[in-house]
Amino acid sequence: MKKSCVAKMQITSTRFKSELLSEALESLRLVVPLIITQLCDTAINAVDVVMMGLLGTQSLAAGALGAITFSSSLYVVYGITSGVGSMAAEAFGAGKTDQIGRVACQGLWLVAATSIPVMLLTWHCDSILLLLGQEESNVLLAKTYSRAIVWGFPAAVGVLVLKDIASAIKQPRFVTIIMVAGLLLNIPANYVLMFGKLGFPSLGLAGIGWASSLIFWMNFLAAAAFLAFHPNFKDYQIFRYLHQFDKAMFVKSFQTGWPMGIHFGTEIALLNVTVWLMGYLGTVMLAAHQIAIQTAEIFMAIPAAITCATVARVGQMLGKGEPLAARRAASVGMAFGAIFTFVVALIFWLFSDHIVAIYLDINNPNNTEVVKTATSFLNLAGLYQIAYGIQMIAVGALLGLQDTRIPMLINLLTFWSVGLGGGYLMGLTLGWGGIGLWWGLILGPAISAVILIWRFYFVISGKLASFENVKERDLAISSPPLDDVQASIS
Repeated sequence: MKKSCVAKMQITSTRFKSELLSEALESLRLVVPLIITQLCDTAINAVDVVMMGLLGTQSLAAGALGAITFSSSLYVVYGITSGVGSMAAEAFGAGKTDQIGRVACQGLWLVAATSIPVMLLTWHCDSILLLLGQEESNVLLAKTYSRAIVWGFPAAVGVLVLKDIASAIKQPRFVTIIMVAGLLLNIPANYVLMFGKLGFPSLGLAGIGWASSLIFWMNFLAAAAFLAFHPNFKDYQIFRYLHQFDKAMFVKSFQTGWPMGIHFGTEIALLNVTVWLMGYLGTVMLAAHQIAIQTAEIFMAIPAAITCATVARVGQMLGKGEPLAARRAASVGMAFGAIFTFVVALIFWLFSDHIVAIYLDINNPNNTEVVKTATSFLNLAGLYQIAYGIQMIAVGALLGLQDTRIPMLINLLTFWSVGLGGGYLMGLTLGWGGIGLWWGLILGPAISAVILIWRFYFVISGKLASFENVKERDLAISSPPLDDVQASIS
């Protein structure tokens, strides 16, 4: 009897390890191309800002205002459309290939519907920036950039949605190739339109905006062409229902995604308010903070990619009717996130001086105070990377379950009460300065991550219990009563 129990335990353990390894490999196949895609998406904005510096200090300052406005709007709208990926993943897991095309098309309708009002706001961003107290000369320059790049807004969101669709059906590498090509083309396109080469007029800051718009549309059309005509996507007929408006599916996509839009907006607002508070503490604090947060944002491409993969894997397993596998997929995603973010944190801790040297001449005595402050901020940015990265993946796991409203409320409370309120208390009231504000940035996501992880396992346990009850009920229906069996034997 004991031998039998031991043998069963060994078989169970071996099976568990095998399933865990299989899930890890499946997730990695999604994560690797998605990291490259995410880096390229981030890099387009970064390249724009770097090349603005070629036009002079004022163009850099003004262009940065426009770039921040555009990227903030982009990710809020992308958040609203993020439910499309989880719905497509669930349909893929359930083997409903026809449903994937319907979800994708309604997702693109949602992109169009949400892009129009945001484009109008971006077009008039000069009025908003003036109300926020920005210098009029900078605002006028920023307007030339914003009114050029705004035309690429629907395509910029659209390609992210198509990336999620491709990930949902385990084919993300095609969009990755397109994004890499777009990034490489963005640099010469910027240069040509900035300085008026190859017979084009010299457009300055507006040229960078027009170049990025062009690249966004090229990326979107190339991704759409791949999904429409490549043999790997033939069975899904992604754009078959583009001419049909499915109100029920459109509303479901919006209801799943709008809390994510608020969530992304909350995160962006917290970061922006922290920048303003750093500015209140002085130029040294602000410059040091920008070095640390810019570096952290670049490396956030890694947990962002793991988040996309986690959404896809959890949704796929849920569609298959395997909540246990969905739980395993989320656990693997969060484990990957913990490992990758810890490695990045180690880089921040061990090489903070080298990182600061990328931005500033550390041997210049005039930079001594900024270098010292930036180094201390980077040490805290390592903790921020871990807390925020794991929190982001936990949100993705819940998005895979299409559970977004409660997570939104959790993030609103933790980010604004602990993140901003705690940061203000420590930084300004208690006099910790920038260090206190950074602890706010760390503690908000850290507390949110703990609650969201608990939330995921609570929700998935409920689904697992429901699934087991359904199985028992089906088994009871399919199995004849014992009395009937005995009667038939006699």
